[in-house]
Amino acid sequence: MLSKKTKYGLQALQVLGAEYGQGPLLIADLAERGRIPKKFLEFILLQLKNAGVLQSRKGKGGGYALARPPAEISIGQVIRILEGPLAPIAWVSVTAYQRCTECDDEASCGIRLVMKDVRDAIADILDHTSLQEMLKRSHDAAKKQLGVVDFQI
Repeated sequence: MLSKKTKYGLQALQVLGAEYGQGPLLIADLAERGRIPKKFLEFILLQLKNAGVLQSRKGKGGGYALARPPAEISIGQVIRILEGPLAPIAWVSVTAYQRCTECDDEASCGIRLVMKDVRDAIADILDHTSLQEMLKRSHDAAKKQLGVVDFQI
């Protein structure tokens, strides 16, 4: 399950992604538009900035903006930054592996094999879904909900 921190981080990135190329947003504006507690948001934005996902500018016209285009930011990368490893158990983690103390033979452990498949499936989806794709899916779902028909020829 995603923590509130990661959920808020993704919400903030959606706002920043929708505004990409239009300059930085103030934390107060970002908090209001993303419906995110301001104090919590400051910590999240700093983490994303330190990881190279965001950039910031101080002073007049300052705030936070994406450091790269939304198409170049994967949801998997963001979740790893804010949440840690994607693996459901430590002994199948790529980034935070810890040996299972109960297993005599990890190579044939059924639990490990199934959980590795789970980790691989989650990582495949999240690592191949960009912020841009998430924004598009959200936009398309909102249009569908409103009954907007979009024909292209």
